[in-house]
Amino acid sequence: MEPVRRKALVDAALRVIGDHGSLAVTMSDIARQAGVSPALAHHYFGSKEQLLIETIRSLLRQLRSDTVAALRTARTPRARLSAVIRVSFHADQFAPGTIAAWLAFYAEAQRSEETRRFLVIYARRLRSNLLADLKVLLPADAAERIAEGAAAMIDGLYIRQSLKSAPIGIEASIALTEDYLNALLATASPSPRREKERPHRTTQGQMT
Repeated sequence: MEPVRRKALVDAALRVIGDHGSLAVTMSDIARQAGVSPALAHHYFGSKEQLLIETIRSLLRQLRSDTVAALRTARTPRARLSAVIRVSFHADQFAPGTIAAWLAFYAEAQRSEETRRFLVIYARRLRSNLLADLKVLLPADAAERIAEGAAAMIDGLYIRQSLKSAPIGIEASIALTEDYLNALLATASPSPRREKERPHRTTQGQMT
């Protein structure tokens, strides 16, 4: 029962964080949502802080799993770039609990080195997946620059969407990021070979 109860507590933590809109929740709040006693929650995780760390690990694992699955179906570097973009704006990422958790963890990273480390892992994964396929299409310096720009657009548009401040929806955010890539690929690519891209290996190793 331990894996089942641990997952139930992580899922409950996401729901409670979503309801509160912050990490200012108690172990009792989470345990009540999961239908277990606070003592059992402490037994499995030791402290609220450790449960919250496991919650962000869970978010990263799910994002990694979704990305790997999307990349497996993409046959060219350009298609793989589109897969990374679409996964980043997947509807699951906009569930209220997930949005609240990401925003709360970003705020917590200003105080918690461990939380900051996990967010750095996320940022490096996103950049690595973009860069791996951009380097097939472009010189290294151009690939680096465009990967940074695309990652910044993805993160910025996600935050704006999550705060309901963006005047465009998810599909439009995807299209905007795609337009950015297309424009820079057209001007930076050393040859018009984008539609003749060779199949590229998976990046599972880069997602670990």
